Amino acid sequence: MFVTGLVLAAGASRRLGRPKQLLPYRGSTLLGSTLALARGCRFDQLLLTLGGAGTAIRQRVDLSGVDVVENPEFGNGCGSSISRAMGAVEPRSDGLVLLLGDQPGVSAGSVRGLIEYAGNAPIGVCRYSGGPGLGHPFWFRREVFGDLATLHGDKAVWKLLHSGRYEVAETPVDGTVPIDVDTWQDYRALLSQRAPS
Repeated sequence: MFVTGLVLAAGASRRLGRPKQLLPYRGSTLLGSTLALARGCRFDQLLLTLGGAGTAIRQRVDLSGVDVVENPEFGNGCGSSISRAMGAVEPRSDGLVLLLGDQPGVSAGSVRGLIEYAGNAPIGVCRYSGGPGLGHPFWFRREVFGDLATLHGDKAVWKLLHSGRYEVAETPVDGTVPIDVDTWQDYRALLSQRAPS
Protein backbone atom coordinates (compact mmCIF):
# COMPACT_ATOMS: atom_id res chain seq x y z
CA MET A 1 0.00 0.00 0.00
CA PHE A 2 0.98 3.59 -0.63
CA VAL A 3 0.24 5.44 2.63
CA THR A 4 0.08 9.19 3.18
CA GLY A 5 0.67 10.66 6.62
CA LEU A 6 -1.01 13.97 7.45
CA VAL A 7 0.03 16.02 10.48
CA LEU A 8 -2.31 18.86 11.47
CA ALA A 9 -0.49 21.88 12.90
CA ALA A 10 -2.31 24.95 11.56
CA GLY A 11 -4.08 26.00 14.75
CA ALA A 12 -3.72 29.42 16.34
CA SER A 13 -3.36 28.14 19.94
CA ARG A 14 -5.82 30.69 21.27
CA ARG A 15 -6.24 28.98 24.63
CA LEU A 16 -2.50 28.98 25.33
CA GLY A 17 -1.76 32.46 24.04
CA ARG A 18 1.39 31.31 22.19
CA PRO A 19 2.08 28.75 19.44
CA LYS A 20 1.75 25.37 21.13
CA GLN A 21 3.52 23.75 18.18
CA LEU A 22 6.73 25.38 19.46
CA LEU A 23 6.45 24.49 23.15
CA PRO A 24 9.60 22.67 24.35
CA TYR A 25 9.31 18.88 24.52
CA ARG A 26 12.07 16.35 25.13
CA GLY A 27 14.84 18.39 23.53
CA SER A 28 12.66 19.49 20.63
CA THR A 29 9.19 21.01 20.30
CA LEU A 30 5.71 19.47 20.32
CA LEU A 31 5.55 19.64 16.54
CA GLY A 32 9.18 18.62 16.05
CA SER A 33 8.60 15.53 18.17
CA THR A 34 5.41 14.66 16.30
CA LEU A 35 7.17 15.03 12.95
CA ALA A 36 9.99 12.78 14.20
CA LEU A 37 7.35 10.18 15.06
CA ALA A 38 5.76 10.60 11.62
CA ARG A 39 9.11 10.18 9.87
CA GLY A 40 9.66 7.02 11.90
CA CYS A 41 6.43 5.62 10.49
CA ARG A 42 8.03 5.71 7.02
CA PHE A 43 4.97 6.97 5.23
CA ASP A 44 5.25 7.06 1.45
CA GLN A 45 4.18 10.70 1.61
CA LEU A 46 4.19 13.05 4.60
CA LEU A 47 2.04 16.19 4.61
CA LEU A 48 1.91 18.97 7.21
CA THR A 49 -0.67 21.73 7.44
CA LEU A 50 0.46 25.12 8.73
CA GLY A 51 -1.47 28.31 9.39
CA GLY A 52 -1.43 30.51 12.46
CA ALA A 53 2.26 30.27 13.35
CA GLY A 54 3.58 29.15 9.99
CA THR A 55 6.48 31.60 9.74
CA ALA A 56 7.81 30.85 13.23
CA ILE A 57 7.43 27.12 12.70
CA ARG A 58 9.38 27.24 9.45
CA GLN A 59 12.18 29.05 11.30
CA ARG A 60 12.38 26.70 14.28
CA VAL A 61 11.19 23.23 13.23
CA ASP A 62 12.96 20.79 10.91
CA LEU A 63 10.55 20.32 8.01
CA SER A 64 12.82 18.14 5.88
CA GLY A 65 11.01 15.34 4.07
CA VAL A 66 7.67 17.06 4.64
CA ASP A 67 5.32 18.59 2.07
CA VAL A 68 3.86 21.71 3.68
CA VAL A 69 0.27 22.73 2.92
CA GLU A 70 -0.63 26.28 3.93
CA ASN A 71 -4.15 26.76 5.27
CA PRO A 72 -5.14 30.44 5.22
CA GLU A 73 -8.52 29.46 6.69
CA PHE A 74 -7.01 27.82 9.79
CA GLY A 75 -9.37 29.80 12.02
CA ASN A 76 -12.29 27.75 10.71
CA GLY A 77 -11.27 24.55 12.51
CA CYS A 78 -9.25 21.47 11.69
CA GLY A 79 -11.77 20.40 9.05
CA SER A 80 -10.47 23.20 6.83
CA SER A 81 -6.91 21.91 7.20
CA ILE A 82 -7.90 18.38 6.27
CA SER A 83 -9.91 19.48 3.24
CA ARG A 84 -7.07 21.76 2.13
CA ALA A 85 -4.49 18.99 2.49
CA MET A 86 -6.48 16.53 0.38
CA GLY A 87 -5.53 18.50 -2.72
CA ALA A 88 -1.90 17.61 -2.07
CA VAL A 89 -2.39 13.87 -1.51
CA GLU A 90 -0.61 11.71 -4.09
CA PRO A 91 -3.07 10.30 -6.64
CA ARG A 92 -1.67 6.81 -6.02
CA SER A 93 -2.28 6.97 -2.27
CA ASP A 94 -4.31 4.02 -0.96
CA GLY A 95 -4.96 5.54 2.42
CA LEU A 96 -4.15 8.30 4.87
CA VAL A 97 -3.12 8.33 8.54
CA LEU A 98 -4.21 11.47 10.39
CA LEU A 99 -1.98 12.71 13.23
CA LEU A 100 -2.28 15.77 15.46
CA GLY A 101 0.74 18.07 15.64
CA ASP A 102 0.17 18.66 19.37
CA GLN A 103 0.00 14.95 20.29
CA PRO A 104 3.61 13.70 20.39
CA GLY A 105 2.75 10.81 22.72
CA VAL A 106 1.40 8.66 19.88
CA SER A 107 3.75 5.74 19.18
CA ALA A 108 4.94 4.45 15.83
CA GLY A 109 3.72 1.04 17.00
CA SER A 110 0.17 2.38 17.30
CA VAL A 111 0.37 3.75 13.77
CA ARG A 112 1.68 0.47 12.38
CA GLY A 113 -0.99 -1.46 14.27
CA LEU A 114 -3.69 0.85 12.95
CA ILE A 115 -2.64 0.35 9.34
CA GLU A 116 -2.30 -3.41 9.77
CA TYR A 117 -5.57 -3.89 11.65
CA ALA A 118 -7.79 -1.34 9.90
CA GLY A 119 -6.09 -1.03 6.53
CA ASN A 120 -8.90 -2.73 4.61
CA ALA A 121 -11.66 -0.71 6.32
CA PRO A 122 -12.82 2.68 5.04
CA ILE A 123 -12.10 4.27 8.43
CA GLY A 124 -9.95 3.09 11.31
CA VAL A 125 -9.60 4.55 14.78
CA CYS A 126 -7.66 3.55 17.87
CA ARG A 127 -9.54 2.05 20.82
CA TYR A 128 -7.37 2.63 23.89
CA SER A 129 -7.69 0.02 26.64
CA GLY A 130 -7.03 2.44 29.50
CA GLY A 131 -9.62 5.04 28.48
CA PRO A 132 -11.22 7.29 27.72
CA GLY A 133 -11.89 5.25 24.57
CA LEU A 134 -11.46 6.22 20.95
CA GLY A 135 -8.63 8.46 19.84
CA HIS A 136 -6.08 9.41 17.20
CA PRO A 137 -4.41 8.40 15.02
CA PHE A 138 -7.13 7.80 12.41
CA TRP A 139 -7.00 5.83 9.16
CA PHE A 140 -8.92 6.67 5.97
CA ARG A 141 -8.95 4.60 2.80
CA ARG A 142 -9.13 6.20 -0.61
CA GLU A 143 -12.92 5.79 -0.83
CA VAL A 144 -13.29 8.33 1.99
CA PHE A 145 -11.00 10.95 0.41
CA GLY A 146 -13.90 12.71 -1.33
CA ASP A 147 -15.63 13.31 2.00
CA LEU A 148 -12.40 14.44 3.64
CA ALA A 149 -12.02 17.05 0.91
CA THR A 150 -15.34 18.65 1.89
CA LEU A 151 -14.87 18.80 5.68
CA HIS A 152 -15.29 22.09 7.53
CA GLY A 153 -15.42 23.21 11.13
CA ASP A 154 -14.09 21.70 14.34
CA LYS A 155 -14.67 18.02 15.15
CA ALA A 156 -15.61 17.49 11.49
CA VAL A 157 -13.61 14.28 11.26
CA TRP A 158 -15.36 12.90 14.36
CA LYS A 159 -18.73 13.71 12.80
CA LEU A 160 -17.71 11.75 9.70
CA LEU A 161 -16.56 8.86 11.88
CA HIS A 162 -19.91 8.75 13.72
CA SER A 163 -22.05 9.43 10.64
CA GLY A 164 -22.75 5.74 9.98
CA ARG A 165 -21.83 6.16 6.33
CA TYR A 166 -18.71 4.01 6.59
CA GLU A 167 -17.59 0.91 8.42
CA VAL A 168 -15.24 1.91 11.24
CA ALA A 169 -12.59 -0.53 12.44
CA GLU A 170 -11.56 0.01 16.05
CA THR A 171 -7.93 -0.99 16.52
CA PRO A 172 -7.08 -2.14 20.06
CA VAL A 173 -4.21 -0.17 21.62
CA ASP A 174 -2.79 -0.64 25.11
CA GLY A 175 -2.77 2.39 27.40
CA THR A 176 -4.72 5.63 27.50
CA VAL A 177 -5.42 8.11 24.71
CA PRO A 178 -2.27 10.22 24.31
CA ILE A 179 -2.59 13.80 25.53
CA ASP A 180 -3.17 16.44 22.89
CA VAL A 181 -2.17 19.86 24.17
CA ASP A 182 -4.88 22.51 24.22
CA THR A 183 -4.26 24.08 27.64
CA TRP A 184 -1.34 24.68 30.01
CA GLN A 185 -2.75 21.90 32.19
CA ASP A 186 -2.51 19.52 29.22
CA TYR A 187 1.08 20.61 28.62
CA ARG A 188 2.12 20.07 32.23
CA ALA A 189 0.47 16.64 32.19
CA LEU A 190 2.33 15.74 29.01
CA LEU A 191 5.68 16.79 30.47
CA SER A 192 5.09 14.57 33.50
CA GLN A 193 4.72 11.44 31.36
CA ARG A 194 7.51 9.10 30.32
CA ALA A 195 8.54 8.99 26.68
CA PRO A 196 6.38 6.86 24.34
CA SER A 197 7.87 3.61 23.07
